[in-house]
Amino acid sequence: MKRWPIVGLTLAVLWLFVNGAPLTPTGIATTLLVGSLVGFPIAFLFRRFYTAEMNVRGGLFAAPFGVLYVLLFVRELLVANLDVAWRVLWPSMPIKPDVVEVPLRVESDLAVTTIANSITLTPGTLTMDYDRDRNTLYVHGITGADEEAVLEPIRRWEDYALRIFDEERSPGDPVPDPAEVGGGDDDGE
Repeated sequence: MKRWPIVGLTLAVLWLFVNGAPLTPTGIATTLLVGSLVGFPIAFLFRRFYTAEMNVRGGLFAAPFGVLYVLLFVRELLVANLDVAWRVLWPSMPIKPDVVEVPLRVESDLAVTTIANSITLTPGTLTMDYDRDRNTLYVHGITGADEEAVLEPIRRWEDYALRIFDEERSPGDPVPDPAEVGGGDDDGE
């Protein structure tokens, strides 16, 4: 099944919500028609940026894990906001910034980017760098000295990302040792 027509239809339906269509049959039909006139050509023009065929079954399998990922991310976002606000309001709270090395089990660019962005969007943490050879993220945390506190949410996101992006590893697999993956070259080159 070709993917670009589904993307075009999705863009047309999204246009209904973005545009705020009147809740009448004519209003919905008109807005959907305008969305189709814009969405289908855009999807057709950018069809090279995604695969020609779509795995509907795989997408249906990944959808619940995507929802769980978003819910977990929102939960971590709220907890991190409260934690950072607490530390700002009570300056006596410990702030021990440090950089934590986070070896990953996910390997696809999209999965690594999703996790790296989730880290950066969460207050108190920032993805500083990614070492492709070692498949490792370097994360700065305001409580980086407590490495487990930084790693725990990342590992849970990664468990869902392994399923969402149909990675080779599974959530039960151990985290690889980055020194064994990339040869342990410490100068980054």
